[in-house]
Amino acid sequence: MTKHYEPPKQGWFGQIFDSLFVLALVYLSLMLPLLFKAKEAASAAAGAAAEAVKPTWESLQLSPVVQEQWEKLGYDAEKAAALINTKFDYTIDPVWLVITAVVLIGYFVFMLKVSDKEYRQVIAEKFGK
Repeated sequence: MTKHYEPPKQGWFGQIFDSLFVLALVYLSLMLPLLFKAKEAASAAAGAAAEAVKPTWESLQLSPVVQEQWEKLGYDAEKAAALINTKFDYTIDPVWLVITAVVLIGYFVFMLKVSDKEYRQVIAEKFGK
């Protein structure tokens, strides 16, 4: 009688660990560049804020409706100006792009190797090869 292939059972702890591990890798690969940029931007913004003139709602050219919404969120003209006048930097640092690519490619290569091993076990059982 031929032995039937039974895939290994993964417990709930393993499934949760795998899910959280992948989530952490994705989160870290996306957040680390932002965290390092934030430190640089904060020091640059502190220097620029010291030289800036105190903004008003009129100098920000906001309508009264928009001004009211900022105030509902707890911002005054000075705090809102820091957010309104800060432009998002869309440049991509090649180092972080390479790190992210290596992490993702490494994970998928690992998954392909594990899947290939299990696939070959199933084929060997079903077709005797």
